[in-house]
Amino acid sequence: MDSNQILRRVAAALAGVVHPQTGDDVVSSGRVRDLQVLEDGVVRFRFVLQPDDPGTLVRQARAAAEAVEGVGKVKIDISLPAATGGSAPAPKSKSPLRPGNVPAPTPNPDLLPTVGRVVAVSSGKGGVGKSTVATNLAASLAAEGHRVGLLDADIYGPNIPLMFGERRKPSVTGAKGAEKIEPLVAHGVRLMSLGFLLEEQQPAIMRGPMIAGILKQFLEQVEWGELDYLVVDMPPGTGDAQLSLVQTVNVDGVVMVTTPQDVSTGDVTRGIRMFERTNTRVLGVVENMSGFICPCCGERYEIFGRGGGLRVAEQTGVAYLGDVPLEMEVREGGDAGQPVVVASPESPAGMALRDVARRVLEQLEAVPAAR
Repeated sequence: MDSNQILRRVAAALAGVVHPQTGDDVVSSGRVRDLQVLEDGVVRFRFVLQPDDPGTLVRQARAAAEAVEGVGKVKIDISLPAATGGSAPAPKSKSPLRPGNVPAPTPNPDLLPTVGRVVAVSSGKGGVGKSTVATNLAASLAAEGHRVGLLDADIYGPNIPLMFGERRKPSVTGAKGAEKIEPLVAHGVRLMSLGFLLEEQQPAIMRGPMIAGILKQFLEQVEWGELDYLVVDMPPGTGDAQLSLVQTVNVDGVVMVTTPQDVSTGDVTRGIRMFERTNTRVLGVVENMSGFICPCCGERYEIFGRGGGLRVAEQTGVAYLGDVPLEMEVREGGDAGQPVVVASPESPAGMALRDVARRVLEQLEAVPAAR
C-alpha cells in the first residue's frame, strides 16, 4: 500500500473521531493539521487542542490512526491554537482569536461564588522564590484578619505543603455524587495542593491537558468556603496552567516575581506580556533576593545584581510592589513550615513581604472585584 492510500485512510479514520459535546470531527474542525505519511508507515500530524477539549480526544485520534492498515507508528504534535498561516480551516472555539494572540479568556462567572478576589502569583522562570512570595502573601493576609485560601497550582513542584508544614491527607465531604475535598488549614490559611494527594517524593508525570483538568478540579471540587482572597501559586513560565486559570475563573490580578539578574527579568517580562494578551491585570512586580546583608559586618552584597525588578516595572508600565532581601530566615522558615512573616515578622525580609502584601491590597482595592 503506497503512502497516498495510507494518507487517505488515516484521514477518513480521523474524520470518525468527534468531540463529545459539539459533535464536530477533529478533521473538519481544524484540530488535525499537517497530516503526512513518512517512511516505514510513520504517520505524523499536529493536533490543535481547544480549551474545552476533553483529554481523551487526542488519545482517540491516536487510536484511530494506529488502527489503519499500513500504519507503523503515529506521532502527534500537540499545540494550543494560534495563527499558523496554513490553508486549514480555523478550529471552532468559543474563544475568539486574534492573529498572533492566545485564546481570549472565557471564564465561568459563576465559579467560586463565595470567594471575593482571586490573586495569582507567577514568574517567568523557576527558582526565583515565587512560592515563597505566595506563601508569605497568603500568611500576611491571614494575619491581618482576612479569610484566605492558597491553591498550589505548581503541579510539577508542589512546595506549599512543605512551606506550611502540613503533610496530612485532606478529607472528602458531601453526599455521594457531590463530594468535595476539604482544604487543610495552617497559619490561618486554607490550603490545597497536589502534594497532599501524592506520596512523598512521588513525581507528577502528566501532560498539559491533565494539568488543566487538575487545576479545574481544585477550583470546582474543593470546599473553599467563604474567602476574602484566594491566592494561586502558579508554576513558572507561560504554559498550560496559566492559560487554564484565566480561561476557567475570573482572576483579579497577577503578582509577578523576579530576581534582579537579566536572565530572570527577561522571562518575567514575557510573562507579563502573556497575561496582558489574555486581558488579565498584572498587579505588579516583586524583586526577590534583591540583596544580602552580611550579619557579621552589615555590608550589603548584590549577589544577583540590583534594580532588575524596578526596571521591568518601569518598562512594562506595571506597579513595583517592592524588593525582598536574601536572608537565612526565609529559607529556614520555608523548610520548617513557618513562613517568615509568621516566624520573624520584624526581620528585614518579614517586613518587606508584609509591605508587598499591603501594596497588593492597595492595587486590588483600586478596581472592583472580577466576580
